Amino acid sequence: MVPAWLHILSIAALVLGAVIAIGIAVDEFRHPQHMAIMNVVWPVTALFGTVITLWGYRRFGRLATRAKVMAAKDKDEDPPHMRDTPFAVKVAKGAAHCGSGCTLGDIAAEWLAVAAPAAAIWFGWQGLFAEKMFAVWILDYIFAFFLGVMFQYFTIKPMRDLSVGQGLIQAVKADACR
Repeated sequence: MVPAWLHILSIAALVLGAVIAIGIAVDEFRHPQHMAIMNVVWPVTALFGTVITLWGYRRFGRLATRAKVMAAKDKDEDPPHMRDTPFAVKVAKGAAHCGSGCTLGDIAAEWLAVAAPAAAIWFGWQGLFAEKMFAVWILDYIFAFFLGVMFQYFTIKPMRDLSVGQGLIQAVKADACR
């Protein structure tokens, strides 16, 4: 049995994450990120990263707004997010980028398994697995991988100015070879 205090704490953490995610999304609506996919990454990461994500967004995410990047390019300077972000933070942003795609995939797969339990049967529940959880894990992985590839695609294609096909190949390589 889960203790009542732990249940309350988990609900509070979910609510806090949702409030922070909404706050970041509103700010990004006013000041969009230079790389459009980051407009999704920051709020999704806030769902589980809460105050740490908020701090990171306010301190480093705002350096990568479209307006700041374009202003720097007009002056023929490095964009502020490239020159003022420490390497460790760049690594953390990359991990958040990857984690947000997986998070969305997991959320979508779990809701699909709740709304349409037949989806779990398709992936082995009551056949390969007695427990529904194991079949849903397969569904989670497939959705997370698919969304991870999509997140990679919307990062790699514009950065490298690739065709759709080459962008997809590079996105699969990036997501599958980690």
